[in-house]
Amino acid sequence: MSDDLPLLIETDGNPVPGNHVTGWFKSAGDKRLRYAIFKSHVPVARGTVVLLQGRNESIEKYYETIRHFTNRGLWVATFDWRGQGLSDRLTKNPLRGHVRRFRDLEADLSAFLETVVLPEARLPFCLVAHSMGALVALSLAPKLTNRIERMALVAPFVELSDQPLPSWVIRLATRILRLTGLGWVGSGRDSFPKPFAGNPLTTDFERYARNQALYAAHPELRLGTPSASWINEMLNAIARVNRFEHLDQIKVPTLLIGAGNDSIVAAQAIERLGNRFRAGRAIIIDGARHELLQEADRHRIPTLAAIDAFIPPDQAWEPEAAVSSG
Repeated sequence: MSDDLPLLIETDGNPVPGNHVTGWFKSAGDKRLRYAIFKSHVPVARGTVVLLQGRNESIEKYYETIRHFTNRGLWVATFDWRGQGLSDRLTKNPLRGHVRRFRDLEADLSAFLETVVLPEARLPFCLVAHSMGALVALSLAPKLTNRIERMALVAPFVELSDQPLPSWVIRLATRILRLTGLGWVGSGRDSFPKPFAGNPLTTDFERYARNQALYAAHPELRLGTPSASWINEMLNAIARVNRFEHLDQIKVPTLLIGAGNDSIVAAQAIERLGNRFRAGRAIIIDGARHELLQEADRHRIPTLAAIDAFIPPDQAWEPEAAVSSG
């Protein structure tokens, strides 16, 4: 990549939101990461949403969500994690979903907040994160007090659900691969494009097709299967953030939003976490699949309504125990 400002890619039906700036920032290991800030049209912004993506996602996938927040008078600051999107990739095979250490992802978020969000965005700062991004936010949360006012974590990756083997077996097997120098090995065959039928992500055909078309037209944005190292680091982080001693250190008010028909992270795991978590409460969107912000409107609208009732922190908030969208 050149030293020029990074481009934001648009495809049919997925135009780039206006009034934005883009750039690069450096993180741990001298990795260069792409970021963008989208400004609201209102003269005085109500604050900034720090938007964190999940695995195999990029800025482009969230244009629709970004417009929702900027239309509310909020700015949105977001970036591509190391190893995905247009940020620096980590293996010779650019499609391999890899991370050496989970703390590198925490370093990415910290560097983004300190070098981009704090000097360039508008207070107060709230965080909206999906899946893997939500796991990073949960892990770093004890250090986010006085920097982030509130966190809304959408389908947070707090359990690896619906697997043929117990998590401890997968964790042990992937650790052995790492210790024998095979942490880069993928966890299965890369298959793309994937059919809509039977997908675990969304019930919305048009949004699913839009995202598949984005990666078909711009394969440089896409990821394939995760590496053994990625899986092992995620499982270690999941075990850590579920401990009482970690959750008790989190002071940032947190809304956990689960999907009732999620086969990747079971809704019950998110409810359990909410019950263990003084600063957090959980709600469930009945019938929805994992990618709540890419879901059909009958699920997506209640998800956004819950976030809107919570962010920005200039209003009282008292969530329900569950939200029905069926």
